[in-house]
Amino acid sequence: MFLREVRLDDLPDERKHPFNLPVFRTMKKLDLSCFLTFFVGENGSGKSTLLEAIAIQAGFNPEGGSKGNYFTTAQTESNLFNYLKLSWMPKVTAGFFFRAESFFNFASHIDTAAKEPFAPNPYQSYGGRSLHEQSHGESFLNLFTGRLTNRRPALYILDEPEAALSPSRQLALLRVLHDHQQSGRSQFIIATHSPILMGYPGARLMSFDGNSIEPIQYQDTAHYIISRQFLNSPEAMMRELFKDE
Repeated sequence: MFLREVRLDDLPDERKHPFNLPVFRTMKKLDLSCFLTFFVGENGSGKSTLLEAIAIQAGFNPEGGSKGNYFTTAQTESNLFNYLKLSWMPKVTAGFFFRAESFFNFASHIDTAAKEPFAPNPYQSYGGRSLHEQSHGESFLNLFTGRLTNRRPALYILDEPEAALSPSRQLALLRVLHDHQQSGRSQFIIATHSPILMGYPGARLMSFDGNSIEPIQYQDTAHYIISRQFLNSPEAMMRELFKDE
């Protein structure tokens, strides 16, 4: 893989987010030498923050897109990227940073680019029309199938790609990942809550739920355990959830 390792050096002695998160206080380096690495954990555990920092250090727009997409709606990124070092072998320049929370802004940026005279049609990689003219899930999947190509070595960083995808569309995304793995020219780092996506064979899962970032088995994740318990016995879980204190 291209991005082999990330390191955090000399964090400031600050007690504000994100520097106060235990996973960053204890993190020295993180091995990413795998085709697909999942960041998993509870909300607020730091997985999206680290993903964003990696994307910025890799040269991507903080709000998402490829290295050729330059737009700013709101500067909300943390300063964590300033303390992050990436180890490449070799360094790649192609790829895409997807983040569900700013996808609307990215879609608007593509619409703006489409109005530029003499510019190539930017919709060709997104289903042939504006992402705003598609359903939320359709636009997500068209981006993954059209924009995430495997023609040359590339790094793809995805933050909660399942946000608008039905279970069947999540399975379709698994097929996209499989095709990329077969090509041997792609590397993915994904932050997710989806037990469907986490089940990808051979993926490396890194848990952010403790005081440090640690590898975890699929069946040991809270996402798998809770989903399995609910699907096996929804009535029992509802009774437990809604019972009086």
